[in-house]
Amino acid sequence: MAKPGHSWNRRRSKKEEEEEEEEGEDPVDAMIARTGCTAQHWALQECMAEHRDWRRCQPHVQAFRDCMARQQRPHPQDPEHPQRSPPEH
Repeated sequence: MAKPGHSWNRRRSKKEEEEEEEEGEDPVDAMIARTGCTAQHWALQECMAEHRDWRRCQPHVQAFRDCMARQQRPHPQDPEHPQRSPPEH
């Protein structure tokens, strides 16, 4: 069974990595992979593992935030992301 939350406070052992692979992909990692922001996410996780202080990782936080914001914007010509009409008053 997957452990809750992100385990950025320590490196996983080879055995833990193998057990996780057997259990399936972490739902959070799967969601982030679908956004295309995996590289920014892992860079942030590595920074947090190294510094253990989100304030020292602000460039990584901002890069991940920017990437996620770009992915959440509707794409004008993408049928999977239709434009929303403004609410009528």
